[in-house]
Amino acid sequence: MPEAPWKIESTCGREVGVAELMHAREVLRLCPGLSRTELAQTLCEHWGWTGPTGSSQVRSCVKLLKKLEAMGELRLPKRDRRGSGSRGIGEPQVFTDQTAAPLAPTICELSSLRPVWLDVVRDKAGRALWNEFVARYHPLGCKRTFGCTLRYFITSAQGTLGCILMGSAALALTVRDRWIGWSRRERLSRLPWVINNQRLLILPWVTAPHLASHVLGQLARRVAADWEASWGFRPMLMETFVDPAQHRGVCYRAAGWQLLGETTGEGIRRPGCTYRTTPKLIFVRPLSQDFRTQLRISPGEAKNA
Repeated sequence: MPEAPWKIESTCGREVGVAELMHAREVLRLCPGLSRTELAQTLCEHWGWTGPTGSSQVRSCVKLLKKLEAMGELRLPKRDRRGSGSRGIGEPQVFTDQTAAPLAPTICELSSLRPVWLDVVRDKAGRALWNEFVARYHPLGCKRTFGCTLRYFITSAQGTLGCILMGSAALALTVRDRWIGWSRRERLSRLPWVINNQRLLILPWVTAPHLASHVLGQLARRVAADWEASWGFRPMLMETFVDPAQHRGVCYRAAGWQLLGETTGEGIRRPGCTYRTTPKLIFVRPLSQDFRTQLRISPGEAKNA
């Protein structure tokens, strides 16, 4: 552990300190399968490291990571690999008959669909199909993912009903961080233990009251174990954002999620960056009774807990 004060400057003038170094080490430990590019993208998202256009400074981050490795502060993956089932940047999504709408919609009570279950997407073909469904039917589309993620199909005997994506939490949310009781150092160190419900899609031809809250309830009961099986550690808290102009978050409330407040709508604040967004509702759902304790202890203490 470097002695404070300790800082290093990147090639674009950004300084990182002990907290960022600890966080980079922790991401490397928890996600050893990440490539250098994926690691850099994940850290850029967590640290809010963007350029004037709001794009992540992945190349600068890779150079910084190489500098840290040369200093003996961490060890990087040997070579990059392209994520399985991912399209290249700029490649258009091709839609196939597999995701075409059926001739007749599914309109029924939830009881008529049961059992409804969540299938973890584990292979390349499954990821490609999941990506196609989300790209075709989710308002936000399907963006290339970096870091630790977990995809689910929502399934019943009648076939695929929807899709869920869990991924990295937001770097900093004033309301959330204050609610947890995080210091800046604790947040950077323990952020991987918070995961974000980045996509929830019920396919547009499926209408079944309470289906979304039903699957969110299933998600809360199993996502920690599924995440541990995939990534080797158990998350302690889920978060998500809901656009109040489109939805009120009724399904999240019904599934036991708590509304903390709203984002500021200011987006990532960096010198020269003018990126803005609209305020979103912030919902959270603890995955452990002692989540606050677990989210505020050091990585070494967590490992021995």
